[in-house]
Amino acid sequence: MLNPLLTTFLTVADCGSFTSASKRLFISATAVMKQMDALEAHLDLRLLERTPHGVRLTAAGEMIARDARFLQDYAKRSVDSARAVTADAETTFCVGTSLLNPAKPFMDLWYQVNRAFPGYKLHLVPFEDDHQGILAEIGRLGEKFDFLVGVCDSRAWLDQCGFLTLGTYKCMVAVRREHPLAAKKRLTLSDLHGQTLMMVKAGDSGLNDRLRAELRKNHPQIQVEDTPRFYDISVFNRCAETGHALLTLECWQDVHPGLVSLPVEWEYAVPYGLLYSASPCPDVERFVRTAERAAGRIRTEKKQHTP
Repeated sequence: MLNPLLTTFLTVADCGSFTSASKRLFISATAVMKQMDALEAHLDLRLLERTPHGVRLTAAGEMIARDARFLQDYAKRSVDSARAVTADAETTFCVGTSLLNPAKPFMDLWYQVNRAFPGYKLHLVPFEDDHQGILAEIGRLGEKFDFLVGVCDSRAWLDQCGFLTLGTYKCMVAVRREHPLAAKKRLTLSDLHGQTLMMVKAGDSGLNDRLRAELRKNHPQIQVEDTPRFYDISVFNRCAETGHALLTLECWQDVHPGLVSLPVEWEYAVPYGLLYSASPCPDVERFVRTAERAAGRIRTEKKQHTP
């Protein structure tokens, strides 16, 4: 990182002669002298006194040598630190985490596969569940963070990232704690007749669109209110403020303390899993493949233990 002329100058200062310096630098003594002449001309300072017995530093040369040695040592430490940071970055997985997409499911997965990644560390990167900005966050997979674990039935999300399904979350309905339906242990669609059900607008989620079609055909008594295609806390706040019902998921039961999430007699469930860059680096690709095998083993074990 230092100017090569300064490196040559320090070698001359250490050796006390052009000849000795040339041997250490593996160049000719003439080349060493030319470099010193060039350095002195560039600085407009006389750094060396030539004597029959070699060279010695002038007062200016002593000062330049002292500071150049400091710079040389500082540059070496800087390069060593940069290499350490690079090595650390290459063995760290960054995991996004938010209120609606917490990192805990990733941690559960990590403890099943981390033996295949000795020396790797995790770094949690918080982000906001903003329905207007979430697509930008998904687009930064591979830059801001390597992975998210979240619910994904969005065509817009899947157009921007890779997705490994790990399981499903059951669809539920949330209502205010004071709502008449809140006392029920389980809902039927008939219980929702006369209610307004908040759910994401059509066109992005296949499951959501199928449920909308069922309600339109078989339960027209349920009024549907469109929400943004991606939930954030404002959607839960509106549910609490209006008294409407909200289509939600079992993983979001504790998002809003003023709401109660109730199971419904239906088979609707949304996949959740590992989201990663559409063009993953080799380490991320290897992690995904390892996680895929682990998820397969878990599904097999569950089937074997299911009566």
